[in-house]
Amino acid sequence: MSTGKSTHPHIHHSIAKSAGIIGFATLCSRILGFIRDIVIARLFGVYVYAQAFVIAFRIPNLFRDLVGEGAVNAAIVPVFSEYALKHTKEEFWELANVVLNLLLIVLMAITLFGVVFSPLIVRLIAPGFIAFPEKLAATITLNRIIFPYILLIGLAAYAMGILNSLKHFVVPAFAPCLLNISLIVFSLLFGEGIKGLALGVLIGGVLQLSVQVPVLYRKGFRLSLFKNFYHPQAKLIGKLMLPRLLSSCIYQLNNFVDSIFGSFAWIVGDGGVAVLYFSYRLIQFPLGIFSNSLSQAILPTFSQQAAIQDHQQIKRTLSWGLRAVFFVMVPASVGFMVLAFPLVNTLFGGGRFDQYSCGLTASALFYYSIGLFAYGTTRILQSCFFSLKDTVTPTKVAGLALILNIIFNSVLMFPMKIAGIALATSISGVITFFILLFALKKQLGDFDLKEISFSFLRIFIASLCMGAVCRLSLLVFSPDGGMFFKILSLAAAVFSGLVSYIGFCFIFKVKEMQQVWVLVAGKTRIKFFK
Repeated sequence: MSTGKSTHPHIHHSIAKSAGIIGFATLCSRILGFIRDIVIARLFGVYVYAQAFVIAFRIPNLFRDLVGEGAVNAAIVPVFSEYALKHTKEEFWELANVVLNLLLIVLMAITLFGVVFSPLIVRLIAPGFIAFPEKLAATITLNRIIFPYILLIGLAAYAMGILNSLKHFVVPAFAPCLLNISLIVFSLLFGEGIKGLALGVLIGGVLQLSVQVPVLYRKGFRLSLFKNFYHPQAKLIGKLMLPRLLSSCIYQLNNFVDSIFGSFAWIVGDGGVAVLYFSYRLIQFPLGIFSNSLSQAILPTFSQQAAIQDHQQIKRTLSWGLRAVFFVMVPASVGFMVLAFPLVNTLFGGGRFDQYSCGLTASALFYYSIGLFAYGTTRILQSCFFSLKDTVTPTKVAGLALILNIIFNSVLMFPMKIAGIALATSISGVITFFILLFALKKQLGDFDLKEISFSFLRIFIASLCMGAVCRLSLLVFSPDGGMFFKILSLAAAVFSGLVSYIGFCFIFKVKEMQQVWVLVAGKTRIKFFK
């Protein structure tokens, strides 16, 4: 067993470095994603074809999560990380081929099923579309074209899992950029032809897989197709994967629940499905760049610490991970709430994305932002559970979150319209975080919640002060006027918020600010706070 304190700063620095690589790649992908969403928003607004694409693309996204974040993070990375420590390279790649063969059969069956039963699938996830034949037909057509993306992204996720278990993060992290580039190019080529988006998705899937294959071969992978379908560790992966697939399915069902409620235009207003998509895309920006990157980078370390049953190191790593997420997500949440309308108006406003679209999207963004810290920290908690090979607890909690989301959606959508759906997601997300936190505390034994709580409180106060500065900046630099003034006002608010947050962190002695300085300056002995 490890000795503890002497090694963990180095471990955390290594995790932060890996997370930084993934985060930078994700930043590039998110920027390209914003450009993609701006193109889609201005071409289609939040109306028929935008809604059709959002629903048609949601099914492949479900399976991307199931096979990607689900299977990879819950089963493939923990098992392969441990297997690489204890076995030869030949044995490692033998297992990799068995898993690939099994995965191919499953993915091909799912793809065929989806293409055949697209009419039924669309009616189930967007029942509100049944009353609008044009919208329903467009969505079914798009869903059939896009469905083979599941096979492509499933294989790309498998490649990512193998490379991540070998602690290679760069190429898999940059691969999603290719999807966004493909979508941008095909959207511009086809203009208002919605099929261009579908083709962009398929070509993007091919590119994401293709870019990782050479790296796999350099690492030692050699394809052995359909020769062997059995391996004891493959059975363990399946055992770990099934609960996580259910958990991921439940998590995605939360998004489907939002889409189902959002499709009832006569209750929440026209364009509800697209409004939820665009607002949640903004929320995904800090989540993807930081918390998702951190949870992906931290999982192999959790897995190795769990393999040697070093619970003290796991608890230290967990505490560090949670506090790091708070440090970024809490101010991001406050910033989104204060800047919701100018942000949406500046990024998406124009073309068919009119003031009605901006107002509804900003409202949804405001209420989604409340749960931002919970979305991010839940990923860290889930990674810890997966490393302990416990996929059952997150599944049970995800099931409870789904039930809560349905209840809150049903209650809040009538008085609050589309904003009520976003608020329901935030409430269920916060409850999920606390349940997972205390469940993990029970499993690992006592760990210091005081440090985590005080860290959150200091960060929260600094973030509120930052929000006040952002609000004041908007009053000084009015966003009224042309696009130049909108961009100038938003840039001034964001810059003043960033600078003031750093200052308030020093004032309120936020220790995570010191850790950032250590990583940036590379001076491990600098102490700002005692």
